[in-house]
Amino acid sequence: MRRFKIAAILAVVISFVPMGISAQESRSETYRQLKLFGDVFERVRADYVEEVSDQKLIELAIQGMLSSLDPHSSYLNADSFRDMRVQTKGEFGGLGIEVTMENGLVKVVSPIDDTPAFRAGIEAGDLITHLDAKPVQGLSLNEAVDMMRGPISSTIKLTIRREGRDAFDVSITRDVIKITSVRGRPEDKVAYVRITTFNEQTAPGLEAQLKKRNADIGDELTGIVLDLRNNPGGLLDQAIAVSDAFLEQGEIVSTRGRDPDDAQRYNARAGDLAKGLPIVVLINGGSASASEIVAGALQDHRRAIIMGTTSFGKGSVQTIIPVSGSGAMRLTTARYYTPSGRSIQGTGITPDIKVEQAKIEEIDARARTKESDLRGALDVPQGQAAPSQAAPPSETTPQAEGETPRARPQDYQLARALDLLRGLALVRERAVN
Repeated sequence: MRRFKIAAILAVVISFVPMGISAQESRSETYRQLKLFGDVFERVRADYVEEVSDQKLIELAIQGMLSSLDPHSSYLNADSFRDMRVQTKGEFGGLGIEVTMENGLVKVVSPIDDTPAFRAGIEAGDLITHLDAKPVQGLSLNEAVDMMRGPISSTIKLTIRREGRDAFDVSITRDVIKITSVRGRPEDKVAYVRITTFNEQTAPGLEAQLKKRNADIGDELTGIVLDLRNNPGGLLDQAIAVSDAFLEQGEIVSTRGRDPDDAQRYNARAGDLAKGLPIVVLINGGSASASEIVAGALQDHRRAIIMGTTSFGKGSVQTIIPVSGSGAMRLTTARYYTPSGRSIQGTGITPDIKVEQAKIEEIDARARTKESDLRGALDVPQGQAAPSQAAPPSETTPQAEGETPRARPQDYQLARALDLLRGLALVRERAVN
């Protein structure tokens, strides 16, 4: 019995030895790597061709560590952290573009509506290769963003590489970027609502726009177009609130990090601002992050028809963690999943109806021969009015009496969304009658 106890104790001791050795080896390796970092730091500090402050070297080292993890993790110094907080409130200074890094170049995720970059013709997918003739290659995203920022009314020259054409330069004058994140207008009997970004004003702005559209159109309202094209995302809680505005119940989104116990699920509360009316959500390659959360939630619950082209595919969540020195780190801490359990990281939201953006060109049908033009054609039955020789389609959309006609929109995707809602309204009307 004694020998059995001794054997059992030895087995327990032996079983713990590898673990202790492994932990010790891990600590030793960490110390060796930190010593390597210290050696490199001292050598750069002492021998670099120009003197560099310790603060800058440390910040660059931290930025390099974070930005090497994924395109969305980064270090924010005090100035960048302050700018980020201002941006989430809906007002900041700059050019008005959301950017990321791709193969060492700055890639435009989307221009923000009614900003200098938008007015200069910058498009989603553009690659910025030079800033004021200085190459972007070798810069971190934060460094490139800092170069694009500057005094109000100052000008910067961007060299753009766009698919299908040679590189070209665009000069843009910096301005204060004030973002009205939600805009809207009536489109006949349809409420058109565009969300340009998800900041602290988005959910209240959506509610206000829907109230205005209800006041404009009244009981004749047949549906809603929610335009999320070129929306780069923003605050997670605002994406949840926008989704919740149209859902009565069920999961909106879940987030899952490295620790399974940290998983979170966000559910809708009762109440649908659209009162059950059909919704079409427009997305494209510039729709990212929070936009994809909204589109994915409404698609999985079959609450909306998603139309357009595949979205950007950013399915990760970043947490802003303040650090000493008034800065912060933006760290990717989780992936998010749509209600059906989909991760759209790298794949995006696939629309229910794919509609590429295109130009609308009308064909003059006046020269076509009709039945009434044929020799010997039968007369129009008595009491029925003869068909008039209609003029070609008007370049304006019908308006209420006394209202100024609007120019026909040249937005092909929006036109298809409006057609779909009108068709659904017609089907419902005939079903009731």
